[in-house]
Amino acid sequence: MSKRPIIAAALIAAIPAAALAHHGWSSFDTSKVLDHSGPVARSTYANPHGTLYMMKDGAELTIELAPVSRMDARGLKAEDVAPGRALRVYAYQNTTNPRLYRAEWVEVGGKRVELR
Repeated sequence: MSKRPIIAAALIAAIPAAALAHHGWSSFDTSKVLDHSGPVARSTYANPHGTLYMMKDGAELTIELAPVSRMDARGLKAEDVAPGRALRVYAYQNTTNPRLYRAEWVEVGGKRVELR
């Protein structure tokens, strides 16, 4: 008997679990806003979404951006969110992790880029 159907079934069953592991839009509280300006400590410009790491009050915040294709289309480039770059971010706080935010927009070099 071939093991392929069993492997295929296991892979299909794993997809919903992987999707649930990633947070959705409902996991961010739009009443808890971060409006923060400062330098980027570190960043990633990659899919599934870019990420900024910024310091605020001695704590590192993780700020999720948009997918690379959306950032590119709206004019936000990797060099705009590079470490050391000063920017302003407007984001919503995660409901279970108070140091995780989802950015609505960023402002860099006087340019505001909408991400959602």
